[in-house]
Amino acid sequence: MTEAARKVAEQTEERLQEVAKNARERFDRVTEGRFTDKVKNGAFADRADHGTDQERDQAGRREQGGSEH
Repeated sequence: MTEAARKVAEQTEERLQEVAKNARERFDRVTEGRFTDKVKNGAFADRADHGTDQERDQAGRREQGGSEH
């Protein structure tokens, strides 16, 4: 590879690295504070699963011959 071609390749590599860095930074800014981040940080950890509890209660009533509601 000639010296000129090597310089062009190095410059291209540096530019691509800078583009990748900028893309990562922008992606992080865009996704910051999103729902999945809140879930990962435990924002909903203290909430009980009421749907499961309700289904369990209804199943118990059905077994006893009572109303589901």
